[in-house]
Amino acid sequence: MILAALLLQAISSPAVETARFHAPEAHQGVASDGRFLYAIDDSAIGKYDPTTGKRVARWRGDPKRFKHLNSCTLVERSLVCAGSNYPELPMASSVETFDAETLRHISTRSLGEARGSLTWLDLHGGSWWACFANYDGKGGEPGRDHRSTTLVRFSPDFVEQEAWLFPEEVLRRLAPRSSSGGAWNADGLLYVTGHDAAELYALRLPAHGPRLELVAIIPTVTRGQAIDWDPRDPRTLWSIDRRTSEIVASRIR
Repeated sequence: MILAALLLQAISSPAVETARFHAPEAHQGVASDGRFLYAIDDSAIGKYDPTTGKRVARWRGDPKRFKHLNSCTLVERSLVCAGSNYPELPMASSVETFDAETLRHISTRSLGEARGSLTWLDLHGGSWWACFANYDGKGGEPGRDHRSTTLVRFSPDFVEQEAWLFPEEVLRRLAPRSSSGGAWNADGLLYVTGHDAAELYALRLPAHGPRLELVAIIPTVTRGQAIDWDPRDPRTLWSIDRRTSEIVASRIR
C-alpha cells in the first residue's frame, strides 16, 4: 500500500503536444540546438528547420560501418552521437561526432566492449553521462538482463568516474528492453525514456548508494526512443513518433 501511494504521488501531469512534422529519419531519436532539429536513424541523420519542417541537410553512412546510431546531442558546433553494434554480440559501442552545420562525419571514439550497449549520452556539469543498455532477449548477453542497465559518468576524455543502476520501478516499466533516451534539464533532474512506453522518467542522483532515485513519471504522447530538451525553452521536449516517422514537440509542466 505504501509503495502504491508513493507511486501515485510520483505520476505527474501528462505532457501536452504542441507541434509535429514528418521526418523520414525519425526512427531512433531527435536532437535540438535551439534552431534546428536532427532526426536520427540507424545510419542516417536529417537536419530540419522546425518552423517550416523543411530538411536543410542530410547524412547517410555505410550501414556496415554505422550499424546503429541510437541518439545524438549538440555540443557547441558538433553533433555527438551514441552508436552501437546492436544486436551483435559481444556488445560494443562508439561515440560518433559530426559537424552540426554540414553533418559531415568528423571522428569516431571507440568504447569497445563496456557495461552494455551505448544508447544515449549527454554533456552536463563538465562530465559525459552515458547510458549502457542491457536486454532480456534480442541483443542481450548471457548473465545480464534489463536490470543491468547502467548510467555512467565519464570525464571529458571518457574516463569512467562513477556509475549507477536505475530505480527498480523504472526497470520494471522498461522490461524487457532498456532506456533509449536521456537528457539533463535546467531543473537539475535527469529525464529518461524507455524503448516503447509512453512515459518520461524524472530521476536524480542519490545521496547514498548505487541506485538512481525516481522523482516523477510523466505520461507522454510518444513512445520511448531518444529525446532532447529545446535549449530555448527548458520545458519543451522534442521526441519522435517512430510509427509515423514524425518529430514531436511537447510541453512538460
